[in-house]
Amino acid sequence: MTQETAVRPIVELTERAAGELKLYLEKQGKPQAALRIFVTAGGCSGLSYGMVVDDKVTDDDFVISVNGARVAVDRSSAPFIAGSTVDYKAEKLMGGGFVVTNPNAVSTCGCGESFKTA
Repeated sequence: MTQETAVRPIVELTERAAGELKLYLEKQGKPQAALRIFVTAGGCSGLSYGMVVDDKVTDDDFVISVNGARVAVDRSSAPFIAGSTVDYKAEKLMGGGFVVTNPNAVSTCGCGESFKTA
């Protein structure tokens, strides 16, 4: 008898974000690419999110696919954003774009681009 367990992805991608990502990648002529989300030191709260279009996803990446849109997270960034949700906001103070809601963040800066973990 085997037991199946649900494995929660490193991050979740909302359907709205998946749709916007898919459109963006098609406009860039890279429909098979992924949105790479990573964490770097910096920003007013200590850590910052980074996002780039990446054609090269490796076996060491965590890859999430929703409706044909892919997100890749490298192993060094994964502990800082595990359990996060990526959404797309059409209007933000500094323009629209992808937004990370991170349950690991104990504080964030005013613009939401940097955060601090416990």
